[in-house]
Amino acid sequence: MIGTAALRRADAGAPKADLAAVGGKRIYDPISGTWMVKVFPGEFYVTSKADETLVTVLGSCVAACIRDPRRGIGGMNHFMLPQGRSGGWGNDAQSARFGNFAMEKLINELLKAGCTRDSLEVKIFGGGNVTDSNMAIGTENAEFALRYIEAEGLKCLAQDLGGRFPRRIHYSAQTGKVVRRLLGREMSGAVAQEEMEHAKKISARMPAGEIDLFD
Repeated sequence: MIGTAALRRADAGAPKADLAAVGGKRIYDPISGTWMVKVFPGEFYVTSKADETLVTVLGSCVAACIRDPRRGIGGMNHFMLPQGRSGGWGNDAQSARFGNFAMEKLINELLKAGCTRDSLEVKIFGGGNVTDSNMAIGTENAEFALRYIEAEGLKCLAQDLGGRFPRRIHYSAQTGKVVRRLLGREMSGAVAQEEMEHAKKISARMPAGEIDLFD
């Protein structure tokens, strides 16, 4: 795990305007010589850069990693709830915190960048029930993601969903490689709190475990 002391922020290295992003805090890691792009809840990020790694931490949230291997372009979203309350595309449902909009938005931006729908490959992660609550939001998010992928006829190459542990995800859009690290139960409260804080921020703006490789 990279210590924050080894990282430096460089706002001058912002992503090119030709590829889409909502959010995406970029931090340069001099050890690996790559940009770590943090995708927070309610955000998505698209890139074609070999020196960018998309990073997120998931509790009950789900992140979809989608790319076109022929174009070397891909992206990640991070959603908190399956669908917007209005059931449409207006108002609340326009937020990428909802799975229906987050998935559609990421796919549309990839197509605009030159990807072809038939070539898209998907890897999905998260949806853990990391707190002792009767509301299994993680399960709902995971089930939504699987239904969406099936309904849209997309290729799901890998999935790591459910369970009781939060996850840290590192994704290379160019290679498609995902490094998933399970975090300990002691991190569950902090991850859930972070998700709640981001939910509040989004609403305010609107009227140590094993490592697996997914090649």
